[in-house]
Amino acid sequence: MSGLIEGLPDAVAMRCLARVPFHLHPKLQLVSRSWRDAFRSTELFKAREEVNSCEEFLCVCAFEPDNLWQLYDPLHDLWITLPTLPSTIRHLAHFGVVSTARKLFVLGGGSDAVDPQTGDQDGSFATNEVWSYNPVSRAWKQCAPMLVPRAMFACCVFDGKIVVAGGFTSCRKSISKAEIYDPEKDVWVSIPDLHYTHNSACSGVVIGGKVHVMHKGLSAVQVLESLKQGWTVRDYRWVQGPMTVVKGKIYVLSHGHGLIYKLEGESMKIVVSASEFRQRIGLAMIGVAGDIYVIGGVIIGPERWNWDIKKMSDVDVLTLGGERPVWRQVSPMTMCRGTILGCTQLRI
Repeated sequence: MSGLIEGLPDAVAMRCLARVPFHLHPKLQLVSRSWRDAFRSTELFKAREEVNSCEEFLCVCAFEPDNLWQLYDPLHDLWITLPTLPSTIRHLAHFGVVSTARKLFVLGGGSDAVDPQTGDQDGSFATNEVWSYNPVSRAWKQCAPMLVPRAMFACCVFDGKIVVAGGFTSCRKSISKAEIYDPEKDVWVSIPDLHYTHNSACSGVVIGGKVHVMHKGLSAVQVLESLKQGWTVRDYRWVQGPMTVVKGKIYVLSHGHGLIYKLEGESMKIVVSASEFRQRIGLAMIGVAGDIYVIGGVIIGPERWNWDIKKMSDVDVLTLGGERPVWRQVSPMTMCRGTILGCTQLRI
């Protein structure tokens, strides 16, 4: 790369280009070969960190279309479509998704896909595949596989590494095994097993630097404080439903109550009514920049002659921090719709 901007040293020019919003990068790559190389370089993304111009994106994958991810840019209220995940497993679902090391990771999962021509089952109940999306190269890459195939499992970022625990393995059996992935070394190693497993899906969140694993239908929570100490069991009796962490606090959407709760230890506080989501299932809830985003899902309701299934692409945002929480709508997903299969944040 040379002569990025006439009259400026390339090091200075790179810092100027680092301030350009990410959604404009594809267009500016067309300016010249040197600009194309700059916008596809790790140096530019390091410079974005240095000049404090990194942006937070929402990453979403829904039931439709198959294996497609979109990024939402909250600053510019627009959606960016990524290249299709190149897994051979069609309609991949029940996977883990996180972001770390400036990449998006999609881990494990399975599929109940049916061949539309023959009607044969051509899915896979659980896989150990791991994929990463690099926003620098704008491409997916297959990473080292997990030690155990798994679906419907807990998946979190813990000290920059990825922890997976529990779930179901390829023989449809629930497991207690846990492992950790180092994205820099592309290596998986086993860590202490969970104390118990349960015949239901589990999920995980990190609060206060500790991994919390919850099983659907159980009040007990398994907590990982350090790899040496292993897991401890605590009974928080938290309300269940779509859950997210915002500024270190847990928020849960309870469909049964039509409310969003803030959880602290064993106590629960009602934040706001969410009765409009009572008929909406399969949605995702995630915190971005202090706001709570409620995305997609399906509304099932009776029509005159049958039950109607409406696949949603809507995005509702709850702003916290003011005197009272306020709802607003932002641009709906442009490609994805229906049940949300995966949702996380990505800092670029």
